[in-house]
Amino acid sequence: MTAAIAFQQVSVPLLVYIIWAVLLVVAIFGVLPLVVFLLHRTLTAARGIERYFAEMATAGTGIADSTGHIKALEDTIKVATTILSVAGNINNHAETIKTTLAARANGSRS
Repeated sequence: MTAAIAFQQVSVPLLVYIIWAVLLVVAIFGVLPLVVFLLHRTLTAARGIERYFAEMATAGTGIADSTGHIKALEDTIKVATTILSVAGNINNHAETIKTTLAARANGSRS
């Protein structure tokens, strides 16, 4: 019971209130504006990064769409290679036919 009575009789010195008020003013007018300023800079940077990523996504989608046609080009090259080899064979056969017909034509004239 004496502790409760002693607690009620303790008075807080005026210096404690002055220090508390000064720190409260410093926190409100010094730290708080600094925090708001830094948060604003962070938000501005985050929006810039978001815009940059949106541009990257658009470019990446365009690249992916363009590279999708590479498979079709590879198939075209394979078909063209086959066509060229067949054309070469046709050319060889045409030469053989030409030579044979020329030989027959020369043989029937003599």
